[in-house]
Amino acid sequence: MKQIAASVTRGLQVGSKLRCADNSGIKVLEIISVFCFKGRRRMRPCGGVADLVSCKVVSGVENVRHQVWRAVIIRQRKEFRRANGLRISFDDNAAVVVTEKNEPKGTIIKGPVAKEAITRFPLIAKIASIVV
Repeated sequence: MKQIAASVTRGLQVGSKLRCADNSGIKVLEIISVFCFKGRRRMRPCGGVADLVSCKVVSGVENVRHQVWRAVIIRQRKEFRRANGLRISFDDNAAVVVTEKNEPKGTIIKGPVAKEAITRFPLIAKIASIVV
């Protein structure tokens, strides 16, 4: 994965619920694991903006419910700091469902998307309406 300039505070642990921000038919996701997480003994894996996570579908359309998907976190409530000193936080925790090739499953993203997620996953920028 590409390196990002911001020091993102990892505010979402395993078990956290995320709102799905695209139109894939999924409404709520639950984090199962975080890809590329390096921790130590008894440390719970956690992720932040622009991290790739493995999620279980909690609610949504019947044919996708109880399945495991990959997702990219695009918003988090916990504030994080950019390289220019600006601190950013959002109203909710949200993610976009992606395929194995890191291509978005939906065609439209509702709400703003953090700039850090777009620098790491450029295919999300094509369907994003607002970039913050």
